[in-house]
Amino acid sequence: MLRLRPYRLDDEAAAVAADEALRAEDFPFLLRAPDRTWAEFVQDQRDHVYVRTLPGEWPPGTQLAAVDDDVLVGRVSLRFALTNPFLLEHGGHVGYAVVPTWRGRGYATEMLRQAVIVLRAHGVERILVTCDVANDASRRVIEKNGGRFERLSAVDADGGPDRRYWIE
Repeated sequence: MLRLRPYRLDDEAAAVAADEALRAEDFPFLLRAPDRTWAEFVQDQRDHVYVRTLPGEWPPGTQLAAVDDDVLVGRVSLRFALTNPFLLEHGGHVGYAVVPTWRGRGYATEMLRQAVIVLRAHGVERILVTCDVANDASRRVIEKNGGRFERLSAVDADGGPDRRYWIE
């Protein structure tokens, strides 16, 4: 049974391994500043300090571990507001990633469903979710969660547009 929870100190090895696996796909799993220790990162997430290295103002937010029977299978990153042009056009309120060895089991769909509940508990009623135009699996996950396609974004940092969806 999948659940989202804050990272714990004993998640470090699994989270670092997940980050390495996803970086091989050019997709960072852990969105943490390189100068932060694991203990500092865990505390930052509990304090809703969303640390990014991209320019612009970053809102309060957090990352949550997605675990099944206490095994780390993925993560969600949540932004409680869209405070800069990048988030407004590309980043949205929520991002998610499933560890490659755990894909194809419905985890991403459930992670997004639970992320929507957390965002609504923080006052976000209209939720922007984006995905790469070529990522059909993510498109299906968003649509299963009620995402309504708005439009393609402007070209992103990777050189292509993103699909923009709103979950009402």
